[in-house]
Amino acid sequence: MEIDDLYINSDRLIASISIEHKRYLYHEINWENRLICIKGARGVGKTTMLKQYLKEHYLANNKALYVTLDDFWFTNHHLIDVAEYHYLHGGTVLFVDEVHHYPFVTWSMELKNIYDRYPEMQVVFTGSSMLQIDNTLADLSRRCVFYDMYGMSFREYLEFYDIMNVPKISLEDLLQNHVKIGLDITSEVKILPKFQDYLHYGYYPFYKEVTDSYEKILQQIAANIIEVDIPAVEKIEYSTVVKLKRFFALISQMVPFSVNATELSKNIEVPRQSINKMLALLKKSALVNLLYNGKNTMGQLAKPEKVYLENPNLMYALTPRADIGNIRETFFANQLMRNHEVTFSGKGDFLVDSLYTFEVGGKNKKFDQIKDVSKSFLAVDDIDTGYGGKIPLWMFGLLE
Repeated sequence: MEIDDLYINSDRLIASISIEHKRYLYHEINWENRLICIKGARGVGKTTMLKQYLKEHYLANNKALYVTLDDFWFTNHHLIDVAEYHYLHGGTVLFVDEVHHYPFVTWSMELKNIYDRYPEMQVVFTGSSMLQIDNTLADLSRRCVFYDMYGMSFREYLEFYDIMNVPKISLEDLLQNHVKIGLDITSEVKILPKFQDYLHYGYYPFYKEVTDSYEKILQQIAANIIEVDIPAVEKIEYSTVVKLKRFFALISQMVPFSVNATELSKNIEVPRQSINKMLALLKKSALVNLLYNGKNTMGQLAKPEKVYLENPNLMYALTPRADIGNIRETFFANQLMRNHEVTFSGKGDFLVDSLYTFEVGGKNKKFDQIKDVSKSFLAVDDIDTGYGGKIPLWMFGLLE
């Protein structure tokens, strides 16, 4: 394979992509920046978004080149050489996918060199949610604009599948005006069946391409994150990967749960002090969410109060008999943790922004547990509209 074949592959991949539906981040990125990093877990749509942008702006235009660093070609060739060739042949845009799979340890240094040598070239690169630029290259970190890409919120799901366009709302607006907002939406759409669909298959945008194989693919994604992505970033030994996979298989049947490091360490035969580090790895790789008691100032040394799978779709794929109460809490944590501080609450289920206490449950849930707590609310499933401090659970998927 010659370097010219990279252009042929790039054109083919860009031409074949659909631009009908775009992820939320597409419209939030400032594509004029010279160096852009997009991080996110497998399956959330990073690759598709890159190709969509190139198709809209550079279709059949040799000024732009798309490459993926998990391509076998890069086992014997360096990215900096591709950039040099591209520049000498009039290239001004280089999109680099899956940078964490680069077989050489120099990807961040090569990106810095590209940035410095070719001031007219824009570079956009993607990587795992765990991706970190080498701390020794602080000047590169300062020049790079970072974006985190998550799976779809319920609001985005409604738009993505052409069900309804709903504006983003703030948490404060939701708490104050949820009755009116809920009535406006439910007067047009039967929202509860759509919400149940979302919990099963609405988080990852590739569902409609695979349908019947969706849960199997999610199982494969989880395995690949542990077996491929984590070692690519963390440089851990194979024996550690095996134990991490066993650990994730074990906790996926237990979530949500309170951490008993002694018991877990016995089950997977690792030192007790390794449990929190393994949980931190799974958190960084977007497989779990961790709920701490107050602000976590100790990083991976801190013990989380509760562990959740990262999203409800993963729960249904990995735990076929998933408890609906656990699904509800998983959804709430997933939607709120993007833009809010969510911590363990001694009285309710969640404390948000050190201000609001939430108890999550079904439609018969009462205020008994949080009746004496100020600024407390119920997030309730199986109701389409709420009243007072009782807010439909699905509405927390509309937040900005």
